[in-house]
Amino acid sequence: MKAIGYTAPGGPEILQDIDLPVPTPGPRDILVRVEAISVNPVDTKVRAAATPAEGAHKILGWDAAGVVEAVGAQVTLFAPGDEVWYAGDVTRAGANSERHLVDERIAAKKPASLGWADAAALPLTAITAWELLFDRLGVPAGRKTQGGTLLVVNGAGGVGSILIQLARRLTGLTVIATASRPETVAWVERMGAHHVIDHRKPLDEELARIGIPEVDLVASLTGSDLQLATYPKIIRAQGKLALIDDPDAFDINGFKRKSISIHWEFMFARPMWNAADMIEQHRLLTELAGMVDAGLIETTRTERLAPIDAANLRRAHELQESGRAIGKTVLEGWSA
Repeated sequence: MKAIGYTAPGGPEILQDIDLPVPTPGPRDILVRVEAISVNPVDTKVRAAATPAEGAHKILGWDAAGVVEAVGAQVTLFAPGDEVWYAGDVTRAGANSERHLVDERIAAKKPASLGWADAAALPLTAITAWELLFDRLGVPAGRKTQGGTLLVVNGAGGVGSILIQLARRLTGLTVIATASRPETVAWVERMGAHHVIDHRKPLDEELARIGIPEVDLVASLTGSDLQLATYPKIIRAQGKLALIDDPDAFDINGFKRKSISIHWEFMFARPMWNAADMIEQHRLLTELAGMVDAGLIETTRTERLAPIDAANLRRAHELQESGRAIGKTVLEGWSA
């Protein structure tokens, strides 16, 4: 089968077209014929740092949509022919291959209303946003009356784009997003942000400008260390901060006086540690698919490249690392 991989870490140029044998499903695995993939920050971080086993290729890709071709002996959720979407498990081979194995508990049937590319844009960022908002920050899902304010730092990125939508559709929060360019401001407004502020300027001054000097919740999606001194100023007493990025250092002593709690979201934690509640990712993707088909959530795909090959994947990695990506970049279809 066709795949894209590398043998030593480095820049996008290391990604190469390769051929691999089709894998065999384990007991809880489904074998998926991959139709579309998308690129996330985790892809570029792993590519730059992770060394494959000697003599092996490292296969990236943790967002996919495709068709189930075979199932393991203990699989109960899917059958061959089912159309699925999922983010996968960072401890296993990724989905940048024509056939891919994924545990059934972290996959779901894809939205019927979306094509392959639009579906592949959503799973990883949607799981991250869902877990951050409802599991880490503890916001009640589906209750529109609780009020409160949520600041989404980097609202135009992949996670921010879906987080804004989830907060608008499933909570009563006032959603404030950060964006710095006309096109990103327009994007986060389209996603549903009530207010937009500029993260290139001091956040405390920007919040004061819109008349909301303090917020209850902050989703810090990038540059958390750069805002370390500001967050204790702008989060209310007993508020909450959730992070998804990887700051080299993050001293939380400054949050003590306000009893601000700090939460980390890492969507791979459940499959990585075989968590007892791993099936929650199947359930939330199933619920999200229903919301998409009902017209409540829209895809965050902004770029589509075809076919799926090393040249286009290199382009997608370069865009991801440029700092100018909006929403998600997706690759669709393998060459004949």
